Amino acid sequence: MSVFLIADIKVTDDGWVPEYAANVHNLIEKHGGRYLSRSGNIETLEGSDKDSTLIAIIEFPTRAALQGILEDPEYAPYGQARQAGSVSNFHVIDDTDIAGAIPYLKAG
Repeated sequence: MSVFLIADIKVTDDGWVPEYAANVHNLIEKHGGRYLSRSGNIETLEGSDKDSTLIAIIEFPTRAALQGILEDPEYAPYGQARQAGSVSNFHVIDDTDIAGAIPYLKAG
């Protein structure tokens, strides 16, 4: 079952960004993940505006693969730098439909 990491980031000190942006996608791929988007073009259509700098959506083949990147010693310094220089909110969703009404998604 695929899972999706939604990373909602507000950068508070951008010193970490260049190395993170240049290197983390390779580690994501190493764990079977792929970016669907990593964008700062955020438009609020409904609800309250957030002061996010960027939102990334990353697909992983399994929850275990996602956990693998978070526990990877190669990722640790990048993750620590991101945490020190941002307010990061990570959310995980799976590929199911909670209502069970969309035929091409598994009922969840």
